[in-house]
Amino acid sequence: MTKKQTADRVKVGITLDQVVGAAFDVLDRGGVAKLSTRAIAAELGVSMNTVMWHIRTKDRLLDTMSEAVMGEVELEDLPEEWDDQAAELLERLRQAMLRHRDGALLVAGTFPAEVRTLAFTDRLMTALLRGCPTRRTAAWTAWNLFYFTLGLVQEEQAAPAGDRDRLRANVDERRLPGLSTVVEDFMSVDFAERFRFGIRQILHSAATMPAPDTADGSQATDGKEQTRSRDS
Repeated sequence: MTKKQTADRVKVGITLDQVVGAAFDVLDRGGVAKLSTRAIAAELGVSMNTVMWHIRTKDRLLDTMSEAVMGEVELEDLPEEWDDQAAELLERLRQAMLRHRDGALLVAGTFPAEVRTLAFTDRLMTALLRGCPTRRTAAWTAWNLFYFTLGLVQEEQAAPAGDRDRLRANVDERRLPGLSTVVEDFMSVDFAERFRFGIRQILHSAATMPAPDTADGSQATDGKEQTRSRDS
């Protein structure tokens, strides 16, 4: 760190939390495309060197912001049944991402091994282990749920009406009979219902469809037995 960077930091006295807060202000106004060190520095009224001293790299900033979004997900007061718990956790994650412009795009591609992200993952995994036939099924189902949530929230936050109009105009009944039959449902903007249906569909499958065996032919431990042994 140079003398100028040190003096700048001492003079300004900002914290990493302030940098992250300013980053969210930039994000909420302009989206991920406008999220830059320069924009954050301008938001705080400091130099870019001061911002860089705190975040080190853009990837670290994104990880820190993703961790903050995960921290908005309440992990207590969940329903009793395992599938209801899992569905509720994913709904809370969805709402946390929707509170920020491009929230899902921000979280996508990051998985910081930090307290809040790991706590959410552990809570989800604990629920899935109660209902899935094997540990591997629980683990892979967690990823399926996470990626489905990310993808649908990204679509919801983009929601370009013009794209739907172009799709509708280009779906010819004679050339694309299958798609034309369901085109309105296919383009549905009822994201809340689509989300609930998709989550329940994955969870229903998870309870009845074990993940494939390991490469050596062995099977992962039964998740229900694992949970029962811990509770006994």
